[in-house]
Amino acid sequence: MKSHTYYDILGVSRDATLEEITTAKNALAKVYHPDANVHKDIDTTAFMQEILEAYQVLSNPEKRKAYNQEIFGETNRVFRTFTLKPEKEDESEASFVTYWNAANRLNETLQKSIRLMEREAQKKTLPQRIFRKMGKKEREETFRTQQIEELSMQAIRCITVLKMAGIPMEYWQPDAMNWVLIRWGQKQTTDFHILFSRYDAFIEQNKTNAEKLKLRSRSRQYHNNLKKLLSYALEA
Repeated sequence: MKSHTYYDILGVSRDATLEEITTAKNALAKVYHPDANVHKDIDTTAFMQEILEAYQVLSNPEKRKAYNQEIFGETNRVFRTFTLKPEKEDESEASFVTYWNAANRLNETLQKSIRLMEREAQKKTLPQRIFRKMGKKEREETFRTQQIEELSMQAIRCITVLKMAGIPMEYWQPDAMNWVLIRWGQKQTTDFHILFSRYDAFIEQNKTNAEKLKLRSRSRQYHNNLKKLLSYALEA
């Protein structure tokens, strides 16, 4: 078995649906497209080509079947046609893309939850009689709370993947994860833990004091929002 497969490149499981494969390809393309990195003095063309090559094979059922037979020796594997809850990845086989995808999902989950939590906070600050006058239904409020609780459980699943990979919380935001992803893509045998240390050095050497302050402020806000979201899981 090859140590670096098309599944590794896209950061998906071998049972991934076409939807999951397409989503992973689109997310990676945003980070690795050469046009997005032209001003960073970084050539991401090679890995972008790998991403497109992997997608072209895995998005085609016949090509995917032939590829699996060649790489894994499989003769008949049934692929899922619907999305299940994220499965626990085998850490020994996972690539950094797997962890990048987990961080990406975590950030998307957090953004969805922020809007709901803001509405929930507004509800708690207003007298109940105002809600009655506004025609608010108790079941609507309950449904919103349930949505937040579901998002908090999604966040926990992503956090579990990141913690098992040994990636500290301060690096879960897109700035750090994208920076490491690009460097890792240039040499995928590199230990990504080392790249996080290099990211710290990059920030220290290339960012102004104002930019560093902005990054720290953004980090604090991120952690505060994440803490609020996880509190719903504890209350559930």
